[in-house]
Amino acid sequence: MAVQQQAAGESPATTGTPGDLVAELVTAVGPEQVLTEPASVERYSRDQATWAGHGVPAAVVRPGTAEQVRDVVRACLRHGAPVVTRGAGSGLAGGANAVTGCVLVSTERMTSVLEVDPLERLAVVQPGLVNADLRAAVAGHGLWYPPDPASAEWSTVGGNVATDAGGLCCVKYGVTGDYVLGLQVVTGTGELVRLGRRTAKGVAGMDLTSLFVGSEGTLGVITEVTLRLRPARPAEHTVVGYFDSAVAAGEAVAAVAAAGVVPSAMELMDHACLVALDAWKAMGLSTEADTLLLARTDSVGERGDREAELVLDAFRAAGATWADRSGDEAEAEALFEARRLGYQAVERLGPVLTEDVCVPLAALPQMLARVQAAAQEHDLTIATLAHAGDGNLHPLIVVPAGDEAARVRGQAAFDRVMADALELGGTVTGEHGVGLLKRDGLAAELSPPVLAMQRAVKQALDPHGIMNPGKVWDG
Repeated sequence: MAVQQQAAGESPATTGTPGDLVAELVTAVGPEQVLTEPASVERYSRDQATWAGHGVPAAVVRPGTAEQVRDVVRACLRHGAPVVTRGAGSGLAGGANAVTGCVLVSTERMTSVLEVDPLERLAVVQPGLVNADLRAAVAGHGLWYPPDPASAEWSTVGGNVATDAGGLCCVKYGVTGDYVLGLQVVTGTGELVRLGRRTAKGVAGMDLTSLFVGSEGTLGVITEVTLRLRPARPAEHTVVGYFDSAVAAGEAVAAVAAAGVVPSAMELMDHACLVALDAWKAMGLSTEADTLLLARTDSVGERGDREAELVLDAFRAAGATWADRSGDEAEAEALFEARRLGYQAVERLGPVLTEDVCVPLAALPQMLARVQAAAQEHDLTIATLAHAGDGNLHPLIVVPAGDEAARVRGQAAFDRVMADALELGGTVTGEHGVGLLKRDGLAAELSPPVLAMQRAVKQALDPHGIMNPGKVWDG
């Protein structure tokens, strides 16, 4: 398998002239919200997957309402122009990268919290709302929105839905899709429709809402999201463990699961990550540990204390060189903030090719060992962050800028990590999506009949092939 570096597919056949299309877009959203100057559109043309190629948009549009999105899509249908939707551009698989000649729909103006219903414990929001802003808005009602990707401070709800994003606490509370009750979308045929429900239960017809969650913009444009909320949760107990290897930390994770504890978070940073963090933030972590494991439990009362002690016992039994419960809430929060900054710290070392594999917990130690073996075999730095509690690893492959030989080795390491995850019973992507970078991985994971089923769904809902063409499936 080879990392996909080409631009995101070819444009469908177009009709009319680019000027005619732009004129219709101006009519749909207003002249101030249509960008065509090269310098203006370039900054919208790609996400954070620096290894994924991108094309040049014909225009960037910034609609403010669902009806404007519908009108934009209908204009694109008339002209055969591809539609690529972009939230904050925080993706790591190339899923929001522009196709040459496309209309790139930015949701940056669609940021409203339309409704918070404390009785039904739900919120209705526009897709451009930032995850952290949603959390802050519902906290004022004594409610909590659990999905918390490391990019929560800047990634958008619509982007989170498009990739079915996870995060630190999904080990206990689930991923974005577990909280999406309903959607409003513009389809590939230009229809503005509502999917799902607002009720606690509902089985009327097929679950089309879940079909759109994780579809990476290939079926339509999300214009509104109805989300399930939870009551605000109690304070968490934090357990910190230092280990002399990533494999030993992986064994501790498996031991916690064997003890019957479902932590509210369990995060791993290997030595390369700790060194990068210390070089940036001078935290002194890499001098204390080869690998850092952070765990939290938010059960209340005696149960919370008992679970924290079970986690601590599991860490020590797995060979922690030091482990203890944190009695300092500020210190504990600083450690988790360091975990959130891990990707940015590694990025400072050079261009990063980001992996996102997930394996069964029993296979986690072996997968961590295989990542280290891939780094040694290909003579590369691979710094691993992990949502360890659910087996989701993010090996970050660092390649010096301009080093073509290292780039080739990086591609080989990327492919090996995916193949190893599949061999151990895992998946090639746990939360970042397929986008451009993992199309070969998807083809290796799914059988030809299943891939054909997925393409058939795409054809049925996007018969003209304008929705994010070239992403997810190769061809």
